[in-house]
Amino acid sequence: MPRVMTYNVHGCVGVDGKLDVGRIAAVIGQARPDIVALQELDVGRARSGGIDQAHAIATRLGMSFHFNSALTVEEERYGDAILTAWPQRLVKSGPLPTPQPLRRLEPRGALWVRIETAAGPLQVVNTHLGLVPQEQKTQVASLLSDAWLGHPQCRDPMILLGDLNATSRYAAYRALARRLQDVQRMAGGGKRPGRVVRTFPSRLPVLRIDHVFVSRSIEATNVFAPDTALARVASDHLPLVVDLTILTPP
Repeated sequence: MPRVMTYNVHGCVGVDGKLDVGRIAAVIGQARPDIVALQELDVGRARSGGIDQAHAIATRLGMSFHFNSALTVEEERYGDAILTAWPQRLVKSGPLPTPQPLRRLEPRGALWVRIETAAGPLQVVNTHLGLVPQEQKTQVASLLSDAWLGHPQCRDPMILLGDLNATSRYAAYRALARRLQDVQRMAGGGKRPGRVVRTFPSRLPVLRIDHVFVSRSIEATNVFAPDTALARVASDHLPLVVDLTILTPP
């Protein structure tokens, strides 16, 4: 039964303005996830002391990782990563499209790995969508195409997770929910029936914009957001953690 986490780490800068990679790693470690999807990581950026944050966090957790740079300026990179201690193979990483009128906005991307679990191979796609509904719709359309989720290799069981910057009222969310299952809407999801797990902002979460979607052969047995004192200060998001069961064919 894998435990997965999606976590926007805000460049490892907490709500107190302090840059602390170790603090982020501690928040992750306390939740004991098997698979971690991170967004907003700095790699070699002057603003964060030139640290490779993906490598630093993975090392502290005893995990391997794959990183996708959504933004590259000379030697500085910024993007998303997937971490796990299980065997993993990079399938694809790359940009997501932005409509022409919005090209000056922050570029976005996605990362797809295949992870070998005790129940067999699991496809995991991590993404961080834009802020504007128009760009989100374009990016989700790309994710649902044969370039990503519609690709023959991206078969069940599969997880799409990340910071979508979209609540359930947004068109981008609804498009994904038509294809996949939102773990918070599945039977057994949540700490108690009917509870909505919100993750942003971390000090007083009121928005559900970090999501985990799964394919038909996966069930969620528990969904929660660690709300310890450390988690509330380490980033402007809380992590979203989900316990999953991968079903075997009858």
